[in-house]
Amino acid sequence: MTVESNRRFSVAENSANASSEAIHSTVGGTIASLAGKPLLSNRGIPLNLEWVKQVRVNTSAVERRAQSHVLRRSVKKEWQVAWLLRAITCMDLTTLSGDDTDERVRRLCAKGRYPLRHELLKRLEIEELNIQVGAICVYHRFVETARRALEGSSVRVAAVSTGFPAGLSPLAERVAEIRRSVEAGAQEIDVVITRAHVFGGRWQELYDEIAGFKQACGPVHMKVILGTGDLMTLRNVGRASVVAMMAGADFIKTSTGKEATNATLPVGFVMTRAIREYAQETGMAVGFKPAGGIRTAKQSTEWLALMKEELGLPWMKAELFRFGASGLLNDIERQLEFHATGRYSADYRHPIA
Repeated sequence: MTVESNRRFSVAENSANASSEAIHSTVGGTIASLAGKPLLSNRGIPLNLEWVKQVRVNTSAVERRAQSHVLRRSVKKEWQVAWLLRAITCMDLTTLSGDDTDERVRRLCAKGRYPLRHELLKRLEIEELNIQVGAICVYHRFVETARRALEGSSVRVAAVSTGFPAGLSPLAERVAEIRRSVEAGAQEIDVVITRAHVFGGRWQELYDEIAGFKQACGPVHMKVILGTGDLMTLRNVGRASVVAMMAGADFIKTSTGKEATNATLPVGFVMTRAIREYAQETGMAVGFKPAGGIRTAKQSTEWLALMKEELGLPWMKAELFRFGASGLLNDIERQLEFHATGRYSADYRHPIA
């Protein structure tokens, strides 16, 4: 085991009541299963500092595991096509630039609704699959624009919030920002934690902050951005992951995409194993979103393979897994075109926004 822990029977007992309440409050019942055990959506549990303190990470073992993961034979031919199509459906197509405009957001939404050219869909004989991305992720200012552009589709509107990307504005302002985005029509909120709470080991403050964000989100899904590139150690990543899940996160997310180091496979292994342990202890499922630096089709299949091996098939669907990406779709489309025609197309043939 690269992430060491002892089973916390007191936590399991405490969470049993929470799980029982969740059974009555969850409309759709179970949302996933792990090792044959049905799982509910996450409702959070009381903060257990003993659990947090027991999180240990064997960094060298995690790094070796990540290195061996990328050296394995990748999927080929029609299997590669299937995996790449799945990657598209798990994508949060994102624009978070200072020069964003309403028109750019509308073009991105159009790409999210129809990510592949009709000619390519016909060549691959997949017109009936209705492939769409998981969500369009934008700043609060463009939530209403995205909502209108996506009406009538299954693509969700996600908004970054809480003083993204630094997360250092006053707490009351960050909570108010969440509420404004929800009122504007956002169906998912990506929140940013205060990294200083992690550095100082102030787990109660971190828990209270995230729980407050969750309350402001209401029924809207909340993705908690840990900013793993800033957290310095994998142990900090593991502990922050556990606290975020205890506080009610629907997803835990690696990065804002603005850090010097974003989504890496070692971080992915630590966070997914924290998700697995949390599910085993509480009976509740939490999703995972790697974001930043994922630009190639090969990387997308590496992340999907990680999810399959560490958590299982339910975490290979958009309900529990997302990519945060802006340039990834271009490379996936080029790979699909190569499969269909035997030729790679130029990047400029696949504009996004």
